[in-house]
Amino acid sequence: MLLPLLKRIIQGVLVLWGIVSILFLIFYTFGDPVDYLVEDNVDADTKAAIRAKYGLDQSIWMQYGTYIHQLLPIGGVPMADQREVPHLGIFSTDKYIYGLKAPNLGRSYQSNTPVAKLIGQRIEGTLILAGTAITFAAFLGIFLGVIAAIDRDSWRGQTILSLSVLGISAPSFFVGVLVAWIFAVKGQSWTGLSVTGFIFEPEIFGEGRQVVWGNLILPALALGIRPLAVIIQLTLSAMLEALSSGYVQTAKAKGLSRFKVVTQHALRNALNPVITSLTSWLASLLAGAFFIEYIFNWQGIGKLTIDALNQNDFPIIIGCALFIGLVFVVVNIVTDFLYALLDPRVKVS
Repeated sequence: MLLPLLKRIIQGVLVLWGIVSILFLIFYTFGDPVDYLVEDNVDADTKAAIRAKYGLDQSIWMQYGTYIHQLLPIGGVPMADQREVPHLGIFSTDKYIYGLKAPNLGRSYQSNTPVAKLIGQRIEGTLILAGTAITFAAFLGIFLGVIAAIDRDSWRGQTILSLSVLGISAPSFFVGVLVAWIFAVKGQSWTGLSVTGFIFEPEIFGEGRQVVWGNLILPALALGIRPLAVIIQLTLSAMLEALSSGYVQTAKAKGLSRFKVVTQHALRNALNPVITSLTSWLASLLAGAFFIEYIFNWQGIGKLTIDALNQNDFPIIIGCALFIGLVFVVVNIVTDFLYALLDPRVKVS
């Protein structure tokens, strides 16, 4: 078990290295980043000062090497960043503290705020949105999938199957626009919901913040439609296979009720592939939330990334992409081992 885990970790590190390398070379090779940060009439001395401030006056390979070094868990932390980058120093020089350190994603070009801090401020919103969407999709998807399996030839089963196919086919941005238009534009008078809003809003009187659950409904619904459709299909397929198995036929021959046969025998064994898919879908929703967050002005990582794209804030773009990639790598590793744990026939390669 230790060797496959080590192999998957190495593969994950290579994937993250590839993400960083490709994005870094794309953003920093094609054009001068300083041109995106200043007005057209700025003089050359000001541009030179900005390049020196962010290390853009070095060669592209020096900048790349510096960025990779910042991401490594072992290395030097500049004295100026020692309060913002968690580290365990072993020895120090005039400019650096060397030892163990947290990955440093750099600073935003626009606000000069550490990228890790910006991601930390927004991850709460994305996790709440993705967690709500996958919970909604899981419970409703399993329920509808079971109904579609036991009533496959009825109008209910065919309707659920048709709607699930439609849900899989619909892109997230189209679903988001459609949900916003139906429930927050045309139906706002009877839903009371708005297109924009965050779950945490400033208090009208006071300096704290209040929870507005209504703002979560539409973005979670829009984000959860596609995983809901996929979970219906997975549950339907797994249930049909379980219902035709020998142990279910034996349970029926013993005279057990239809409810017990479905819940205690068929569903219990059909849930394995569904449960493992839920973990991977949670990671997918973190990435798929980009368009949904932008449509509903939801303050999460997706909105942060799109705003950074509009402002050409490359450190934020690369940092957010690297964070999402890390989530995918970790979730895929956990999913493989979880699947192997639930089904001993599966081996982790």
